[in-house]
Amino acid sequence: MNPILVDIGPFHIYWYSFILFMAFFIGGYLAIREGKKWDIPDDFMINLFFYIIIFSLLGARLYYVLFNLEYYKANPAEIFMVWQGGLAIHGGLIAALVVTFIYSKKYNVKTLRLLDILVVSLILGQAIGRWGNFMNGEAHGAVTTLEHLKNLHIPDFIINGMYIDGKYYTPTFLYESIACFIGFIVLYFVRRYKYIKMGQTTSIYLIWYGIERFFVEAMRTDSLMLYNFKVAQIISIIMVIIGIITFIKLKKGSIFDNRYNDIEEKENVRF
Repeated sequence: MNPILVDIGPFHIYWYSFILFMAFFIGGYLAIREGKKWDIPDDFMINLFFYIIIFSLLGARLYYVLFNLEYYKANPAEIFMVWQGGLAIHGGLIAALVVTFIYSKKYNVKTLRLLDILVVSLILGQAIGRWGNFMNGEAHGAVTTLEHLKNLHIPDFIINGMYIDGKYYTPTFLYESIACFIGFIVLYFVRRYKYIKMGQTTSIYLIWYGIERFFVEAMRTDSLMLYNFKVAQIISIIMVIIGIITFIKLKKGSIFDNRYNDIEEKENVRF
């Protein structure tokens, strides 16, 4: 696949950058629309997304660079070449969580409700963003055969895109994109459930994405490593454990307490 979307002399727009922009834009739109339900002004959500985009990209890149430190020590100029790929989602998630926590405390919005607003947009953005990896020819699995890819009944353009440097590769980017899109549908309807409590949608996100990423990561060949362990699998296990514990803890008490969809308890946001 050609990673360049627009090529005008020295000016390039890469598919990777464009697809990430679309992921943020679509996710941001959904979050803003959900925020209206709680009388959260558009400016509040737009400003939050501004900080999340900046710091999540920095966090994702820093995370990736730290786990490939020897390479980037030898090639320091490439640290800034983010259009070539090399953004670790877990680094972005950690940065986005910190930003959201600080922002929600500053403006007196309940952090768990804000996270519940964001994670539904987040997992859809992840589903979209994986296609940037496809255009860059990365985040794939092991070498496979053309026959195997055809047996998956996937479109020809994906099969052709998985032909990299003379070999066919397993489209793990596609597996994760599909799993994230299904997760988006699940979380979207879970959040609408009358008795879902604040934070439980976020808990389900942690469980869903943790399990999905653990198994997809097992098939990938470009994983970040910590000694002999895949970092993403370690983080995935931690996410699942935190998600389960948090979900159970939030479930305690009356079903009428701390409901996400309790419209009568809208917060007064300080600006």
